[in-house]
Amino acid sequence: MSITLPRPLLSGLTALALATLPLQAPATDDLPLEQIQTFAEVFERIKRAYVEEVDDATLLRNAMSGMLGELDPHSAYLDEEAFRSLQESTQGEFGGIGIEVGLENGQLTVIAPIDDTPAARAGLQPRDAILRIEDTATEGLSLQEAVNLMRGEPGSDLELTLLRRGEETPRTVTLTREIIRTESVRSDLLEPGYGYLRISQFQSRTGEQLEAALSELEAAGPLDGLVLDLRNNPGGVLQAAVAVADAFLEEGLIVYTEGRLPNSELRFSATPRQHAAEVPLVVLINGGSASAAEIVAGALQDQRRAVVMGTESFGKGSVQQIMPLGNGEGLKLTTALYYTPSGRSIQAQGIDPDVEVARGRLELAEGSRQLREADLEGHLGDRGDDRELSENMRERLREDYQLAEALNLLKALKVIGQRPAATG
Repeated sequence: MSITLPRPLLSGLTALALATLPLQAPATDDLPLEQIQTFAEVFERIKRAYVEEVDDATLLRNAMSGMLGELDPHSAYLDEEAFRSLQESTQGEFGGIGIEVGLENGQLTVIAPIDDTPAARAGLQPRDAILRIEDTATEGLSLQEAVNLMRGEPGSDLELTLLRRGEETPRTVTLTREIIRTESVRSDLLEPGYGYLRISQFQSRTGEQLEAALSELEAAGPLDGLVLDLRNNPGGVLQAAVAVADAFLEEGLIVYTEGRLPNSELRFSATPRQHAAEVPLVVLINGGSASAAEIVAGALQDQRRAVVMGTESFGKGSVQQIMPLGNGEGLKLTTALYYTPSGRSIQAQGIDPDVEVARGRLELAEGSRQLREADLEGHLGDRGDDRELSENMRERLREDYQLAEALNLLKALKVIGQRPAATG
């Protein structure tokens, strides 16, 4: 049968589309005639009575945006510009300030700043509430509208009004937009034998970049421990998260998803081709670690491959599919929830660290360090490059208490591993 609606309520293409809409689905899937009639009536009254003339295409696009925006904070209707912008960000290059945002209780909120970007340099922190973007209040804005306002020409300034948790007075910061080119993986040596891997977000090439970074660290000498830093990592591409977890696992489940559609139920397992299989691993997380970062932390935690350290993660456990439309636009639609190997849902729960370590800075009391032989001029056994490496890292570890504690844990694990077994 077909739906026939009163002609006075309809106009233009709306009447043509709805008047012949087929209903072949079972009765339980019948379209609600009364609500469609109400929609058509609202549409027509806006067309007739709104203070300014609005074309049909704008009204229908707004209706679709609202329909998706009310489902959850991550589903959205993407116009051509937004669709292109999303594709650019997953490839690792876009114009803006370098920030991942979400909606928390309806408020536009910082999930995490991206490393080495204007947002990170300005000191923006996870869970900062964004009250205004330039002169536009963020209340009622969709995520995509907010992103569109924050992106712009490199070199142009952007003013944000923020409210930080625990503070009563908003602060205003001015950032200068840049071309954001993000290399998602960075590596370094904390000390000889102890490697550091930082993943700022999960992009299409993150898995390849991680393998290259691991090879470089291994080439510098045997590894006694690794720190995988996922703090303030807002997530990204699911397949990249799987590739990162797979780099440290020989076997076992990494993550699985469950949704209503058969193709949304997926299972990803490790393959026996990882790099440092026996090297002790500490994963750092915090409240800015979300989505794909939580997949990696949860998989390595459940498989007992790593000690997870830091603070509770963000708790975004939903999977979004990007669905292109025929007109060059698209949908970002939440189609599934993901689960860790043990069956934990991350959604609104987050990952709890094995060892909780709050953010802080290591302060040494003045005069607390005693004079040592190595401090004497002309001492024997000058360590040369090794000492220089340690000096370069000392300030960084003093500034980053969580990272220093991760290194201490790896050293303790090495001592335990080398200790001879007791004999009776």
